[in-house]
Amino acid sequence: MTLLDIDGAADHLNVSPRFIRRLVAQRRVNYLKIGKFVRFDQDELDEWVQQQRIDARRPA
Repeated sequence: MTLLDIDGAADHLNVSPRFIRRLVAQRRVNYLKIGKFVRFDQDELDEWVQQQRIDARRPA
């Protein structure tokens, strides 16, 4: 299990740390709370990204 902090998760997903904090505040992504620290399992982040996929429509 590889744990990432907010900056690491943001780098991994190529988004801003602010976006990651918003996902946490809205409880849209799984995270671990270790004391006062927020950490993310890299495999769970990858799975979450796959769940966000929207398949293209096929032409009629």
